[in-house]
Amino acid sequence: MTDRTLPTVPNDEASNRFDLHEAVSFTWRQWKFVLIVTALVCVIGYVLMLQQTPLYTANAQILLDPDRQKMPGGEANLPQLTLNIPALDSEMAIIRSTAFLRRVVERNHFDTDSTLYASPATASEDSSPSLWSQVLSLVSSLIPSGASYAAAPRVDDGVDKARPASAETNGPIPANILPALRTLRGALKVSRTDEDGYVLTIAYTSANPALAARIANAIADAYLVDKLDARFDAAKRASSWLGDRLVALQQQAHESEEAVEVFRAQHGLTQSANGVTLTQQQLADLNASLVAAKADLAQKKAQTELLNSITARGGSLQDMPAITNSGALPSLRTQLSSLSEQEAKLLTRYDKSYPLVVNLDAQIRDVQRSIATEIERLAASMRNDYSLAQARVASLEASLKQATGQTNLDDATAVQLHELQRTAEVNKTLFEEFLKQSKITQADATFEPQDARIITPALVPTTPTYPRKTQFMTITLLIGFLTGVGGAFAKEKLRSGFTTPKEIEEQLGLPMLASVTRLLPRDLKSEGGPLLIHELPITKPLGRYSEAIRSLRSGIHMTDVDHPPKVIQVTSAAPSEGKTTIAMSLAASAAVAKLKVLFIDADLRHPSATRMFGLMRARGLVDLLLGEVTLNDVLTFNESGGYWVLCAGNKTQNPTDLLGSEKMKTLVASFKQSYDLIVIDTPPSGPVIDPVVVSQLCDKIIYVIRWGATARELVKQSVEQLSGHRKIAGAVFNQVNEHEAQKYGKYAYSYYYGTRYYKNYYTE
Repeated sequence: MTDRTLPTVPNDEASNRFDLHEAVSFTWRQWKFVLIVTALVCVIGYVLMLQQTPLYTANAQILLDPDRQKMPGGEANLPQLTLNIPALDSEMAIIRSTAFLRRVVERNHFDTDSTLYASPATASEDSSPSLWSQVLSLVSSLIPSGASYAAAPRVDDGVDKARPASAETNGPIPANILPALRTLRGALKVSRTDEDGYVLTIAYTSANPALAARIANAIADAYLVDKLDARFDAAKRASSWLGDRLVALQQQAHESEEAVEVFRAQHGLTQSANGVTLTQQQLADLNASLVAAKADLAQKKAQTELLNSITARGGSLQDMPAITNSGALPSLRTQLSSLSEQEAKLLTRYDKSYPLVVNLDAQIRDVQRSIATEIERLAASMRNDYSLAQARVASLEASLKQATGQTNLDDATAVQLHELQRTAEVNKTLFEEFLKQSKITQADATFEPQDARIITPALVPTTPTYPRKTQFMTITLLIGFLTGVGGAFAKEKLRSGFTTPKEIEEQLGLPMLASVTRLLPRDLKSEGGPLLIHELPITKPLGRYSEAIRSLRSGIHMTDVDHPPKVIQVTSAAPSEGKTTIAMSLAASAAVAKLKVLFIDADLRHPSATRMFGLMRARGLVDLLLGEVTLNDVLTFNESGGYWVLCAGNKTQNPTDLLGSEKMKTLVASFKQSYDLIVIDTPPSGPVIDPVVVSQLCDKIIYVIRWGATARELVKQSVEQLSGHRKIAGAVFNQVNEHEAQKYGKYAYSYYYGTRYYKNYYTE
């Protein structure tokens, strides 16, 4: 069998797929950390909340009534309340404006009220916020609360664009009311109670509940008074302007009427009852008669043209509507129909020569001649009527021309008279309208409109609106939980070591051959005294450690069943990984299986195995490669382990050259002929190149990784150095924390149930 193919690294789509087992494992591993962080944040938030001054918010509600009772015909010159969204926003802007709040401060003497400055909203603009206040602001910004308000802006930056400032608010703001003005701007909030309603809510927040209610009511009252003042001022200005304008309009109307009378007297113009001259009345009558005559002429002309058209094409004049039902034609047709019916009945019994039939036929012909004669008469009558209509129109036109000639002499005078009359009428109408508006405006100046009123006055609040303890702690709990989860994810990402076989397979492309748990002191106790770890496969062959080493041997064998590897190199990425212990345990386990095993300590820089065997002063591999001793002089049989040992020997300055020499190759080849298994312990592959050199001589490489400790980047780099030969059989997890390993998904379950199995075995 060829070498086992290393697992391929899954693609990004598969690796990014949500895994419920991974999520459960993550929760199992990090729940304590998340709980601790959440509790810590909650404690900090609670302490911050206790340090805050309670704030109380008083609310007053104002109804803007668009359906108020108006005086009939008035208020055209006064400001009207048109309620839509822009108008409501403008009203709220008025309440928040600097000019309006200045009037509130001055009328209520808030500039001399020391209790006003107890509100935390008066914090200095130049003071730098502390770290605690910054954290508190972050939490408070996430809590929707009616008590939240923006920092007070500079009052000299606010401009009242909704209404011109009155005389009392013009000019610079006195320095003595600036603090009170800043306080009101910072703690005031104006909003709409309902999106579709006309109710404005004035909310004021203060540390003093009585003061909050007092200021909210003062602002609401000031708003109503402000609207009355604005309306009264507008009415006074309109009334004054209308009074001045009426004097000029009265004089103008009088002069224009007087000019009309003078003009009539100068030209001797008399009027009929309806106000026009006699010539003009005659001309109007002739025009009316001419219009009627022309209409009648047009109708008779159309009938005559139709008559001529039917006659020209040889048609029957009976089809004309004007002839069909005119004269004696209806009775003649009735008579003709009756005679025709009688003749038809007789013809059913007699022939045409029968006397009665002949008599009826003669009567029918007489009636037909009468019908034809009547039609001719009616046609001639229509032509005569048309001629008479033409003559009448001509006569009326001649009369009209004569009358028009008489009135042409008065046209210029009439035009001037009409112009003077129109001017006089316009001046009179304008004067009457202004007089009417002046009377109404004077009445409105003393009329009190009800377009806004207070429907809910502010009461003294009994419950603080800030901080809201439930919401505050809920948000704090959420922030703490998210912080804990984020920190847990960061811990997972910053974790340097490998913890599961899945990570080994995905990131290194290596199979996991075995996992060796961390041994406790009680695991090394025996009746004869404490044991060394590499002695466990011999003294406790049924223990977990021994089973893990047997699993390792089996994994090595399965890499090539047809040609089982004989020369096994054991290395790691960094020192203190436990590779030497694993290598010695592997040799001991193979010896227990009745194999002839040779253990070679090729870590010539730090020969840990040689020291554990107590052969520090003995000659070994270095001396053998230098030719100073023979093979029999350096081989030692370990009685307790049951395998042969070739220690490191004396120190050397060029261990890499010795391990890569031809003599070393020859030596390993001869060992393969004499032993069933050769285990070579080499230095870590991270700091030195010796393992790469030795890998040329081995059949398979066992890579030892300390569970959850060895840096991943170092392991990857070391594996890349060794994997070029494709000889790495797989990885071994060493010093696995049994308690922590139970928290890593499917890997956890195998450890959990494996632990229970061995505990039950030893208990039984």
